[in-house]
Amino acid sequence: MRASATFEVEAFTPVDPPVDTGVETGCTVAVVRMVKRYEGGVAGRSTTVFTYALDDDTNIGAYVAMESFEGSLDGRTGTLNFSHSATTNGDDRSNESFRIVPASGTGELSGITGSGGISVEADGTHRLWFDYQIPS
Repeated sequence: MRASATFEVEAFTPVDPPVDTGVETGCTVAVVRMVKRYEGGVAGRSTTVFTYALDDDTNIGAYVAMESFEGSLDGRTGTLNFSHSATTNGDDRSNESFRIVPASGTGELSGITGSGGISVEADGTHRLWFDYQIPS
């Protein structure tokens, strides 16, 4: 099954104090806590631990993120975790990975498995989709 939505980032808060990796590289490494709001076939909110390495001048880098979601997928309510990552080369994304964390579903989302994706359109609209299965 597929559920999709648009989403907005409601908060983007750097973790304080900043992360000190102890190694100097060509990219800034940072950890941010994000709050997102979803509308559509995916409805609800999530909190995200978002870690990135980014060249501030070129916007080239990569991120890894773990989200904790509460809400509904196609009307089924519950919570779940999902992870995602991607590399960026300026304005484009590649090498995306997106997975629902096994055993993370609760309520009507218990037993959920699957994958999905995130895209950002030219006008700035953020989209997310889950391709998922829930055991009967």
